[in-house]
Amino acid sequence: MQTFKFSVRCFHFFKIPEMKKEYIARKLVGFSNDEMYLVVADVRHYKQFLPFCTKSIILERQPKEIKANLEIGFPPIVENYTSTVTLNRPNLVRAICKDGRLFNFLETTWRFSPGLQSNPKSCIIDFYIKFEFKSAFHSQLASMFFDRLVHQMEKAFINEAKRRYGKESLPSHELSPVKS
Repeated sequence: MQTFKFSVRCFHFFKIPEMKKEYIARKLVGFSNDEMYLVVADVRHYKQFLPFCTKSIILERQPKEIKANLEIGFPPIVENYTSTVTLNRPNLVRAICKDGRLFNFLETTWRFSPGLQSNPKSCIIDFYIKFEFKSAFHSQLASMFFDRLVHQMEKAFINEAKRRYGKESLPSHELSPVKS
């Protein structure tokens, strides 16, 4: 009697994307806490330097909080959302989206702490973003471009700091991230 072995392969043509995304990074940069805080807190000007941001409008402003509407995307896919942004100069900028149209949730946190003791024009940036799109379509797009997009976003803020404040006092260095 002859025995045959069969192998079975499964192909997934329509893989369901992971709906939740999270990114944590830590960097030592050659700009002060206050300089980096001012760049990140300047939501009104995001449309001028942040990739894929086509509009950035301040809807309400209070001393420690703003409500902002951002339009993101590239034609024909353009979406907008509203976030509440908490400001704590020069240590923290946190944006939370609660409007529920595009995201189930979106939280972006930037923490700024002193860098090298020998260099007051340096700081450590802890960057954290966590979100979940409402639609599988947007989740699939995010899955395809997520890493590239967050790196472009980080780079855009550093480049804007260079444009505003000149050459950095030291090159940026990746550090081991910590989630707080």
